[in-house]
Amino acid sequence: MIIAAKPWTKKYPPKRILAIRLQAMGDMVITLPYLQYLKNHLPEDTIIDFITREEVNSIPKSLQLFTNVYSIGGARNFKKQFFYTLILLPKLLLHRYDIVIDLQNNNISNLIRRSLFPKAWSSFDRFSPLAAGERTRLTIEAIGLGACDIDPNFIVKDATAILLNNGWNKNNELIVLNPAGAFENRNWSIDNYVRFANLWLQQFSDVQFLIMGTNFIGEKAAYLKNKLGDQLIDLTDKTSPAQAFSILQKTKAVISEDSGLMHMAWVSGIPTIALFGSTRSDWSRPLGRNSFFFDSSDLECGNCMQTFCRYGDNHCMTRISPEAVVEKAAAIIKNLQTA
Repeated sequence: MIIAAKPWTKKYPPKRILAIRLQAMGDMVITLPYLQYLKNHLPEDTIIDFITREEVNSIPKSLQLFTNVYSIGGARNFKKQFFYTLILLPKLLLHRYDIVIDLQNNNISNLIRRSLFPKAWSSFDRFSPLAAGERTRLTIEAIGLGACDIDPNFIVKDATAILLNNGWNKNNELIVLNPAGAFENRNWSIDNYVRFANLWLQQFSDVQFLIMGTNFIGEKAAYLKNKLGDQLIDLTDKTSPAQAFSILQKTKAVISEDSGLMHMAWVSGIPTIALFGSTRSDWSRPLGRNSFFFDSSDLECGNCMQTFCRYGDNHCMTRISPEAVVEKAAAIIKNLQTA
């Protein structure tokens, strides 16, 4: 894969860098550990600014990674995004960025990059079959500042009080259950989560389970609460994305369907089991030794990206057993503890 880029060739390090990622929450979060690594390997006075969509700006704004976080309004309406971009451009021009790292590569991000006339730039490959994290890494490396990797050691605001106020015994480890896939072909049976929790409790006693997110998963959260009682902490509709990101840093493991929270977990170095149904795992899979994913790539109909199963049985998800998920999650935790 060849990344479109004009590398940095100066003998001195850059003073100001602008990174751009305008997609959904999960896509934006994937860029953060790579940009954290970049930040940690540049002089302390190097400034990294970030541009993202207004709807997903709370997490980058909560981190001590960026000097400035700029937001583009307009939701997913191109004309409105274009309008807000034109308003933002004069402020960006004043910063005289040395480097622009375009981790989006769409019409808006291209307009920003070209308007700023940076000395060096690189642009994300949107269509490669490589995972989004790997493409992010390669885009940052293409700028010519050296090798890039993942650094999950974010400095975040502490959100312990939210957990304690909602029934957490801080002597208990926290396991996140996240039945938040956007549609049927990404959903693991809610009873599988109950079965997983009961199996986990047979092996590990000092545990509570945690569910976070919007009211989109409210009914599933209520069902899990009814089945698991005080063993489940229900924070649905009680946290901002930044608070949820902070809370994740205190968890032992995350069991998740394809969603933004799944990406928040693995980029934080949390042991993550991703449950992919119709999603293309080659694009969306979590990376690193702290993660494992079940996917459908071995099936003839796999990676279909369809909302509903053409065969009516959602086979790619129903074949994933709670026993298998327990086994993989326990193995990852054990391996990380003994490393």
